[in-house]
Amino acid sequence: MSLPLSFRRKRRDRWAPRRSGRASVICKGSRDWKGRVGFLLLSLTILGVVSDPSGRPVSGAVVRLQTPQADVAVQRTAPDGSFRFSPAVPGVFLLRVEKDGFALWERPVAIEPGRETRIPVQLALGVRTEQITVSAESGEILEPHRTPQRVTLLSRATIEAQADRTLSEAAAGESGVAEQRTAPAMGSMFVRGLTGKNVSVYRDGVRVTTSAQRGGVSTFFNLLEPAAVETVEILRGPNSAQYGSDSVGGAVHALSRGAPLSPVPFFTASSASFYDSATHGFGQQITPALSGPRFALAAHLAARRINTARTGRGLDSHSAITRFLGLPSSILAARLPDTAFTQYGGSLHAQAVLSRKLRLAAHYDRSQQDGAKRYDQLLGGDGNLIADLRNLMADFGYVRLHALSLPLFDRAWASFSLNRQREERVNQGGNGNPAASITHQYERMSVWGLQWAAERRVGSHSLSLGGEGYRELSRAPAFTWNPASGAVALTRPRIPTGARYLNYGLYIQDSWEPEPLARLRLSGALRLGGASYRSRASASPLVDGRPLWPDDSLAANALTGRAGATFRVAAPVWLHINYGRAFRAPSITDLGTLGLQGNGNYEASYSSIASLGGFIGADASADAVSTGRPVEQLRPESSDSLDSGITLRSDRLRFSVNYFWSRLSNTIVSQTLILPPGAVGQPLGDQIISAQLPSGAVFVPAATNPVLVRANYGGARMRGFEQWVEGRISRSWHLRQTWTWVRAADAVTGAPPDIEPGIPAPQGRLTIRYTPPRWRVYAEAYADAARRQTRLSSLALADRRIGASRSRSNIASFFTRGARVRGLTDGTILYATGETLAQVQQRVLGSANSAPLFTAIPGYAAFGLRVGAPLGARTDLSADLYNLGDRNYRGVGWGIDALGRGVTLKLRHRF
Repeated sequence: MSLPLSFRRKRRDRWAPRRSGRASVICKGSRDWKGRVGFLLLSLTILGVVSDPSGRPVSGAVVRLQTPQADVAVQRTAPDGSFRFSPAVPGVFLLRVEKDGFALWERPVAIEPGRETRIPVQLALGVRTEQITVSAESGEILEPHRTPQRVTLLSRATIEAQADRTLSEAAAGESGVAEQRTAPAMGSMFVRGLTGKNVSVYRDGVRVTTSAQRGGVSTFFNLLEPAAVETVEILRGPNSAQYGSDSVGGAVHALSRGAPLSPVPFFTASSASFYDSATHGFGQQITPALSGPRFALAAHLAARRINTARTGRGLDSHSAITRFLGLPSSILAARLPDTAFTQYGGSLHAQAVLSRKLRLAAHYDRSQQDGAKRYDQLLGGDGNLIADLRNLMADFGYVRLHALSLPLFDRAWASFSLNRQREERVNQGGNGNPAASITHQYERMSVWGLQWAAERRVGSHSLSLGGEGYRELSRAPAFTWNPASGAVALTRPRIPTGARYLNYGLYIQDSWEPEPLARLRLSGALRLGGASYRSRASASPLVDGRPLWPDDSLAANALTGRAGATFRVAAPVWLHINYGRAFRAPSITDLGTLGLQGNGNYEASYSSIASLGGFIGADASADAVSTGRPVEQLRPESSDSLDSGITLRSDRLRFSVNYFWSRLSNTIVSQTLILPPGAVGQPLGDQIISAQLPSGAVFVPAATNPVLVRANYGGARMRGFEQWVEGRISRSWHLRQTWTWVRAADAVTGAPPDIEPGIPAPQGRLTIRYTPPRWRVYAEAYADAARRQTRLSSLALADRRIGASRSRSNIASFFTRGARVRGLTDGTILYATGETLAQVQQRVLGSANSAPLFTAIPGYAAFGLRVGAPLGARTDLSADLYNLGDRNYRGVGWGIDALGRGVTLKLRHRF
């Protein structure tokens, strides 16, 4: 439905509607108010009509006016499709229209006093194509092309389609990001080639990342339950101005499924179940919700069991059997042992209207994983017998007060949060030595936080102030048990128990749309942030009369910011440019770590080896030589990035291309520890130094690689290309294609930098979707492809998940221990081939003493098909047939190969 438009020029307002009695609205392609393409101009009294694709009125549709934090007003359309409500204050809000059987409709709206307008809303069938970001700029509700900060949006539909087992799966196929799959239950997201400690994670504006975050893995990311997440917004590029320390590569912001208000008391519920053939996995989720005009409460409950996985062709490319014995993993079984786990949890979200201008929201989330294991430390890599991830638990909650009007600000909110993460890692090393000591390392991080923000519009400026502060406390008792003697001994934990870490910051942001040049939008932000660390020897138990760690402390502060602009060249074409600076304060893991890490390396910190007189090695390999630089206290890292590009948006075609350049300085990397001669026999955490090379590199029984130390060592230069295109070929056919290319090089040598776990290969996805008109059915064919990644750092080549380096001593250890326990050898003969240990070593390594299994990650192409259809008015059935060619492949940093040919069946029902 279209409405006539008429404008006259006024002195104060750039454009104002004539008082002709007809509705007025600003549409795409017009000379819009302040150049806002797609923005609707509203009065404090809002009128509208909702219609279906054929123009018929839609009754019973829910119309919401929202801020990023709460509902402002909610209406249900009348039988003629109309709605009407009056918000309390002007401003920019998000208007959403929802109706079962139709795609979600949403737009940013600008509400100003003295203006009344009628809003035509035409709903569409199929999936939503319009996207809105509330995370790119604090307090702003924007279409992605209007902000200079690049953002990737994962909608609820994408999460439902892809995140069957873990949330990290939702990143597959998106531009500028990639999935990182550490273990069957563990994973995260690459953002511009970086992950782990270099990407901060937030939930509803509250920091989830803690200072105990490991280097290249995210232990707790997949405890974010997909059933409780509405959207995930991934900010690509440094953004410490808004997301504080760690956002060197970017930030991941998960937005929870809320408890929306309803015009009348209303109860609803939905359920979903799935079955996955490649893992024989199954799960169930249920979402009951009770809503009314002043109070709403919703629960999101989910549980799933993932059983042993079958990877492509029934093979494990990095299996210890292949790595150390040169045989295919299928000689034991086609499914991978120790890849099963159980996950369950849920969330409660409540929203209450205290007055016309006050809202109160409360959220609590609990998730747990049981039975998970680090498969890459077991038969999937090192051949060990025990690598348990026991009782991974995450508790997260907050209480938030939101005010629509204050004396000095248009909107403001403040919240108090609690974030608690717990795990226990149980490991036994020695490449499967059943007599090796078993280490138990329990960790619990408790984080209390305060967050606030306030916003005000002054002329053509939109100002925002905010801040956050977090107080973290660690509890990390550790001990070892000797299975031969039964002796139990207290040991040095991975991080000191009782350590305190403060993380804080204040920021200011301004976006400006200058009146003389309505096509231009400028945005910038500054933040003063920092961190403070303290651990005390008095919190340590005494072993042989001495504490397990010394007193240690560090404080770091930095000024960071971003500045950028978007410019509308023509109605459908936008240009953008953005500069961002981020910093990363050394974390508890950097400052206090000592022990086995997720990549299989045994690492030490400055405080733990200060008395040994250590030096930094030239790289992270066993061949490293001393640089002559002593190990010193760590300094903060920093990142500077500049990106620019173009976006095209029309009714039939959307296209975006972006190029970025980044400089990483004072990079904290893991390098080989070089000790003076005579180090054998000295204690190092819960291990005893068992060997030392002439170069000074040392080894401990828990790891196959030399001991590493964290140090500020050089820097890196990164550049990349991000591109996506979406096209409507016809009314029924749609095409989407993405591509990402990232290259990183050491600032001095030009070699691949030792950034854990490595840089993903160039990769992309092509999708063709068919949705017939007037039918709620669809079919979608997709193809994922990646080029061969030949640029592997010394750290990646040694990593069992990537290069899987092995030496003659490693082969001997597995041959006589892990392989013997599993019935592959008798300690002298390999049953499958009749070879002796010496013959196996010669066949696997030739004349070399050590060599990686892979010097490059092979490229791949994998194909899939998704189909869906309704079984009734309230029930839908869908199927995802993935990896149809049964291709065996994995990405950089993956601790398990991709699943082989399989199908996932999903059934959803709305009560």
